[in-house]
Amino acid sequence: MSDRHAIFHFLQAPMIPIRIDSAWQGTSDCRSCGIRDMVLFADLNEQDFSDMHTPIDDLSFQPGAILYSEGQSAQGVFTLKKGTVKLVRATVDGRERIVRVLRPGDVIGLEALVTGRYDSEAVAMVDVSVCRIPLSVINHLSANSPRLHSRLMQKWQQALKDADDWLAELNFGTARQRVAGLALKMREPEEPRFTAFFARDDMGAMLDLKLETVSREISGLVRDGALKACDKQGRRYEILDEKMLMS
Repeated sequence: MSDRHAIFHFLQAPMIPIRIDSAWQGTSDCRSCGIRDMVLFADLNEQDFSDMHTPIDDLSFQPGAILYSEGQSAQGVFTLKKGTVKLVRATVDGRERIVRVLRPGDVIGLEALVTGRYDSEAVAMVDVSVCRIPLSVINHLSANSPRLHSRLMQKWQQALKDADDWLAELNFGTARQRVAGLALKMREPEEPRFTAFFARDDMGAMLDLKLETVSREISGLVRDGALKACDKQGRRYEILDEKMLMS
């Protein structure tokens, strides 16, 4: 079954009611969303919005908070408005591997449209703001709006490509190449000469490197002139030599 047919088939199934929990902040107004053009509802018109009868929830999470757990029954999909979220999976030997890091504009939990469950654990890495879209809303709009269905397929294909790229680019090569590759991958969209790192143990879990190795390689890239630290926390760096990072 193709991805398109699988999504359409699942969207016809009964939806799991959304649960309003302690993170709830209110109903989101998608028409005035600051990143609307980046997320699922960019192509919807006024009629599409007027057809929404189930609230889309604004939620906020503090660093370390879990948006959902691996294998959990899906309540909806999430669009990330602010912050970063890591997707974590447990390995057969009990270790945790970060499979992707998501940033504003990304859609979290798309796999739930097919399986009804989340494939990974989603964890806030910093203060995070998201919209949680009930599956019933997507079910209704996908059946009635070709624009949303097309956007869903775009996001689905992009998520598959991003997953392949993370695996191919960040899990092979020397330790220096992996850290340099992450620096390029985490460039800020609006200011690509800057990159954003995160906790060194998280970086190690993503790159399959020890924490000490990650720290040593970052220091080496700074010493060799490829990166320049922009804060005392070691989270934001300026890229001074992109060719060195790509070598």
